[in-house]
Amino acid sequence: MSPLFRHHRATGARMERVFSTICGLAVWIPLIILAVLLVVGLSEGVSRIGVDFLTSYPSRKWEEAGILPALVGSVCLLVLTGLIALPLGVGAAVYLEEYGQRGRFARFIELNIANLAGVPSVIYGLLGLGVFVRALGMGRSLLAGACTLALLVMPVVVIVTREALRTVPDAIREGALALGASRWQAIRQVVLPMAMPGILTGSILAMSRAIGETAPLVVVGALTYVTFLPDGIDAPFTALPIQIFNWVSRPQKGFLINAAAAILVLLVTLLSLNLSAILLRNRLQQRMQG
Repeated sequence: MSPLFRHHRATGARMERVFSTICGLAVWIPLIILAVLLVVGLSEGVSRIGVDFLTSYPSRKWEEAGILPALVGSVCLLVLTGLIALPLGVGAAVYLEEYGQRGRFARFIELNIANLAGVPSVIYGLLGLGVFVRALGMGRSLLAGACTLALLVMPVVVIVTREALRTVPDAIREGALALGASRWQAIRQVVLPMAMPGILTGSILAMSRAIGETAPLVVVGALTYVTFLPDGIDAPFTALPIQIFNWVSRPQKGFLINAAAAILVLLVTLLSLNLSAILLRNRLQQRMQG
């Protein structure tokens, strides 16, 4: 073995160790920060969580304030966003992947969808303010907020659904067509059921992103102090991130404790959605394998 080869080999080994260390730090530093934030949130907010906190309305006295309107508003937003974004996103993905031609126009659409997935959320808020609130006359309503969040998560739904459809082998499509099924029958009865675990997982994760967004709702006009529950899709609303933002802006220590408790509730909600995605994926995969 020549000295030059040994030198290059030693240099490569050192570079590999350095790269491995950097990758390890990239994993552990965010986890440590998250752990510190969770410990601080638990230490400050867990004592505040209770039935009264979950079922009370906001108040100017921190010890009497609760998150009921924000919690109900977040649930309503999540349901409306899902009803708007999921059918449109999955339908667009099915068309692009199963029916669309592999030409310049298709590549142009794919590029724009990928770019939209990385646009800052506040831009979607400005778009929702201009289109839904003002141009379409929805006002600062629950429907306007849901439409804005649907625009935010729809590119993610499209991308995830297309990736799930690509995992289905072409031989299965061709086999269904060879047995006499139409293209739509093959997609509905064969392709979509096989891709459903990935579609559901990605869709629930996209909804998890929507429930934690604050900037679009602030721009659209979600209220920061609400003492009533929304009675329709055209009603004013608030959400958990907005309520947290309002309490954090207060100088009193008690409202910071309320904000920490609300953050814990939001984290539990997000973790529940992620756990649901994992359980649904595993259950569907077991059903398909069985």
